Amino acid sequence: MAALFAASHARLAGLAAFVLGSIAILGALASEHIWGLVPCTLCLEQRIPYYWGLPILLLVLLLWARLPRLVRALALGLVVLLFAWGTGLGVYHAGVEWGFWPGPTSCTGTGAAISFDDLNNINAARIVPCDQVQFRFLGLSLAGYNALVALGVTLLSGIALVLGLRRNA
Repeated sequence: MAALFAASHARLAGLAAFVLGSIAILGALASEHIWGLVPCTLCLEQRIPYYWGLPILLLVLLLWARLPRLVRALALGLVVLLFAWGTGLGVYHAGVEWGFWPGPTSCTGTGAAISFDDLNNINAARIVPCDQVQFRFLGLSLAGYNALVALGVTLLSGIALVLGLRRNA
């Protein structure tokens, strides 16, 4: 009975992680494509854990009973690592926005010398600085919220991993 309890709670934690992550990435895509917020380089990089981690997590959830415990644990461990990286990216980006540390020169106020070709192509693409917040809600930027969401997905996936390692889970 305890193993069944652990298995159902492990899957529930994994499902919660998947739902939370899906809402976050769908919100990011909606903010870009519906509300017109243009993502910066760091914003786009913060999406990578979602693009890789959520499909892996979905496969684990769909194949939970069929997967060997070791394979399931390795896949969930990879999801935990991806979203831990995403948490770090979110904290880094929020720190750049608050001016706690410098951001990458490719998307902040400083940069290399500009050539005439660069000036000719200046209207081809809109470059969004990583150190300027486009939208804040309750004092946090989207990068700050991403750090919190990625941390939540990391913790929930970690719980699914630990509970899933129990016998017969």
